[in-house]
Amino acid sequence: MKRTRMRRARRKAALQSGAKRRARLGKNLGDFARSRCAVANLLDLVGDKWSLLVVRDLFRGQTTYSELLDSPERISTNILANRLKRLEKAGVITRSPYHQRPTRFSYTLTKRGRDLGDIMAALVRWGKRHVPGTRSFID
Repeated sequence: MKRTRMRRARRKAALQSGAKRRARLGKNLGDFARSRCAVANLLDLVGDKWSLLVVRDLFRGQTTYSELLDSPERISTNILANRLKRLEKAGVITRSPYHQRPTRFSYTLTKRGRDLGDIMAALVRWGKRHVPGTRSFID
């Protein structure tokens, strides 16, 4: 019984120290930081398939929700809305109203988002080289 209580106390202390560590890192590295690793932090911001596809479509000139929804990969509405919010919170995109009643927004890449261009180009090059049958938007 005593041993179980000690384990619980140690586990609770470890969780609390982890939360303190994350809070301390967050002050220095932003809301998304889990570590000081650049790759880990990039993946926390845009590391899922849908976020990268939204960024790709914004590079291709699609700016409205309906244009982004018409992506050939068939993103669902709830996932698109979630990714747009996450990307905006991360400072990768910005939204501005283009229609009133109902309010509709257009989305554009910020400087931070445009800086992802080199990464996107590297992904395209890798895909064309190593995944047979793939093409880029330009092809």
